[in-house]
Amino acid sequence: MALSISAVVLLAIIVALMVKKSGLKAGHAVVCTLLGFYLASSSIAPTIHTLTTNVAGMIGGIKF
Repeated sequence: MALSISAVVLLAIIVALMVKKSGLKAGHAVVCTLLGFYLASSSIAPTIHTLTTNVAGMIGGIKF
């Protein structure tokens, strides 16, 4: 669960920066957020969850 909260916070920061710096309009950000909610309740949600978990595991396994 800590990973999910961190990902949500990170994505929220990225969206906020894009709205402020990159010209992303607030309406576009709202549409992207709604798309995320609809994807979360769709049949593809488990696949997306597995993909993000695997990517996070790969990133976590990188040794510097």
